[in-house]
Amino acid sequence: MIRIGSRGSQLALWQSNHIAAALRANGHHVEIEIIRTTGDRLQEVTFAEVGTKGMFTKEIEEALIAERIDLAVHSLKDLPTELAPEFTLAALPERADPRDAFVSVDFHSFFDLPAGAKVGSSSPRRQTQLRTLRHDLEYIEFRGNVDTRLRKLQEGQAQAIILAASGLDRLGRTEWIRQRFDPEQLCPAPGQGALAIECRAADAATHQALAFLDHPDTRFAVTAERAALNALGGGCQVPIGVYCRREGDTFRIHGVVASNPGSSRGGEAHISASTTGSQAEELGRTLAAVLLRNGAESILFANQYKP
Repeated sequence: MIRIGSRGSQLALWQSNHIAAALRANGHHVEIEIIRTTGDRLQEVTFAEVGTKGMFTKEIEEALIAERIDLAVHSLKDLPTELAPEFTLAALPERADPRDAFVSVDFHSFFDLPAGAKVGSSSPRRQTQLRTLRHDLEYIEFRGNVDTRLRKLQEGQAQAIILAASGLDRLGRTEWIRQRFDPEQLCPAPGQGALAIECRAADAATHQALAFLDHPDTRFAVTAERAALNALGGGCQVPIGVYCRREGDTFRIHGVVASNPGSSRGGEAHISASTTGSQAEELGRTLAAVLLRNGAESILFANQYKP
């Protein structure tokens, strides 16, 4: 029996059931236990007020340590870049669409919005990059799970919202998507679109059971992204976008550190590397160094995000 710990949101349960189905198809018996996290309890409080470190993982990791569960399925972008030594990412399945999506009832694209329109997002990364494209819009805090945000949009609390395309794809809510942003235009969060399966580092049996789910290209890309984020000292509340993808025999990584809250895009860099798996962290750290030289350091220090 393999026990999966999951948050109770519709998206979290989809993710856990997706992994459970793959494990069952591979001959395992699986149960899912719902665990309520700090982030779930504080949905009406802004991230800036409570911080984000461990908001969606603390209670789940406590259940792992207590051996009430054997693994947890996370959205990778919710995980800190450094795990406690007793945990490991045993598998990183193939990544879904990493892009951000423009969602609206009345408007077909971000550029169709009238001046002064309200755009909902709780992400400084999204807000700061979008301001460089449209400084004439009002960007407002918008928290809650996917259904809550869509309901608020329907109620007219905003004219548009920005969500991860992967979440809407997984929930079958693609009818809400009006536009998928090019990553060169709106650089995604490190790890966006990827799932992470966390388990106890010493649990060899669960590691072995999960090995078939690991996707090497996804692991390389998100390892590089998270290495860059870690080198920059960032988390969910720092306006950092990093996206790595395979292009033929190389991986290309793009990063942005957007000024907050001004209109300048700030530090930006593109670099490439060969596909050697051991080079993923080096590629991410190199990107971070280039970003710092290109202006990111002044942005991070001005906002007290010190690498």
